[in-house]
Amino acid sequence: MTKLADAAADFLASKRIAVTGVSRNPAGHGSNAVYDRLVERGFEVFPVNPNADLIGDKPCYPDLASIPGGVDAVVIGTSPAHAQATVEQAVAAGITKVWMHRSVDAGSVDPSAVAYGREHGLTVIDGGCPLMFDPAADGGHKFMCGLLKLMGRVPRTV
Repeated sequence: MTKLADAAADFLASKRIAVTGVSRNPAGHGSNAVYDRLVERGFEVFPVNPNADLIGDKPCYPDLASIPGGVDAVVIGTSPAHAQATVEQAVAAGITKVWMHRSVDAGSVDPSAVAYGREHGLTVIDGGCPLMFDPAADGGHKFMCGLLKLMGRVPRTV
């Protein structure tokens, strides 16, 4: 098992990151907050949503395989029902780092998809948010990380 902080640092060392579930209507969508913050912090980020062609003025991709040049990591921000398909796409594309976003609700974590990814050699972070860790973090997310660890909503190891 790897400490969450170490897995998060490795994930956020990725240069090209896909974020699934980014919406054309960003209000209330955690994926949009993650996408926007990673862009703001200088990451090369690719929105993934099969129902959108553009997010703002940036191209949006229907799946991981459609991203030109591929990515190093993916944040899953869709419902848990879509996590398995995304993890299967990650395995097929050679992506080795997956983060299933979760805050106080079920988020995007699907235990079967977590197991599948790990069985196929992926590092799967099953909870929390990339914005809880530097260099993407802010004070509010760091506070939330500590609170959610106490609640068992953020893993201590992956």
